[in-house]
Amino acid sequence: MMNSKTFFGTLLLGGGVLLSFFIGSCKHENLDTINGDSICFERDILPIFVSNCAMSGCHDATTHADEYDLSNYTAILSKGIKPGNPNDSEIWEVIQENEMPPNGALTREQKSYLKSWIAAGAKNGINCVVQCDSNVFTYSGAVSKIMSNCIGCHSGNNASAQVNLSNHAGVQTVALNGRLMGSLLSKAGFASMPPYGSPRLTSCQITQLNKWIGNGCKND
Repeated sequence: MMNSKTFFGTLLLGGGVLLSFFIGSCKHENLDTINGDSICFERDILPIFVSNCAMSGCHDATTHADEYDLSNYTAILSKGIKPGNPNDSEIWEVIQENEMPPNGALTREQKSYLKSWIAAGAKNGINCVVQCDSNVFTYSGAVSKIMSNCIGCHSGNNASAQVNLSNHAGVQTVALNGRLMGSLLSKAGFASMPPYGSPRLTSCQITQLNKWIGNGCKND
C-alpha cells in the first residue's frame, strides 16, 4: 500500500538492443512553502493523519495496515518519515502522488503543510495556540472547519457509525439528536470522539459548536 508507482518502458535500438528507461509516474504539484517554525504538529499535522489515514481498519493503532500506525507522533516518526527530507520519506511519496489516502487526495494546503513540516525536521510541536474566536459560530466560518478533522472517518456511503460529517445536513442531524456533543464531551452512553490519541477540541471550539446548535444549526 505504501509503495509509490513507477513506470518502465523499453526503447528498441539498432541491432535489436533493448534499453530500459525510467519514466516518472506523474507531475508533482507546485506546493506553497510554509515556515516550519509556524507549524504545530498537534494543531496542523496530526489532524490530517487522524482524519485521513488513522481510521479503523487502516493505519490506526489497532489495525496498523502495512505496519503503519499514523495515529500519534511517535508512531508516525517511527516509519516512513525522514525528518528534513520529504523526497526520501515513503509516506510523503505516496501522498504527493495521490496513491493515499484511498478515500481521496489531500488538499493542496494539507500537502503544503505536510511537506513543509517534514522539510523543517518533522518536529513535535505540542500545546500550540489554536486560533479560535468564540464569537464566530456560523457553519461556514466555524463548524465546517472543525468537522474537517472528522471527515476521514465520517464521510461518504461508508461513514463510520453511519454518521456523515462532510456536509451541513449530516452535522445538523447529529447536532439536533445530541450525538455530536454527547461524543465530543464524552458523556455516558456515547462513543468518545475524537478517538483516543487524537487532539481534543478546545473549549473555544466547543463553545462555537454549542452556540451554533443554540442558534438553530443553520446552514450559514
